[in-house]
Amino acid sequence: MNRALIFAVLLMCGQNIALAEGSIEAGKQKSIGCAACHGADGNSVNPAWPRLAGQNQRYLIEQLEDFKEGNRQNVLMTPQAMMLSDQDMEDLAAFYQAQEAEHGEADPALVLLGQKIYRAGVVGDAIIPACYACHGPNGHGVAPAGYPALGGQHATYIEAQLRAFRSGERRTDPDQQMRNVATRLSDEEIIAVASYLQGLH
Repeated sequence: MNRALIFAVLLMCGQNIALAEGSIEAGKQKSIGCAACHGADGNSVNPAWPRLAGQNQRYLIEQLEDFKEGNRQNVLMTPQAMMLSDQDMEDLAAFYQAQEAEHGEADPALVLLGQKIYRAGVVGDAIIPACYACHGPNGHGVAPAGYPALGGQHATYIEAQLRAFRSGERRTDPDQQMRNVATRLSDEEIIAVASYLQGLH
């Protein structure tokens, strides 16, 4: 089955999943406390903290739930998520999804390798599927399935998450999808694909 067909099947499978409801206006008010790290519109300045602008609701809600339930650990996010109700999460997710995501620039020296991994995967001793099958040709993700948008995300943040999946520190991926990929990526490949994604939009 070719990659385009896989992507189409994933997209169709996710269409039956209802998006959470939430108020953009209420989310804007509730996001004031989040702005110190993530920026007023979800475009963080610090590359260690993720851009949330344009991220799909389902993924954002799932991550907040994981932080709240202790399935995902972070000294800053865990206590913040502990205070959120289900409605708070839905409102925040609606607000951030409605914002326009910014993007950075890819390192020209890393573009070819990063693009190859993202668009074609790696075939060799370690078989790595193409990232775009789940994250979309332009890195916009697959919202109904909850696959996150990665295009424009800080390279530093993506590198950290791939390393966390690779080490098993982060275990929030259904069926170990990301762990299975990340364990096959070298440091060089992680750096290259993260840089490529930072400039993808």
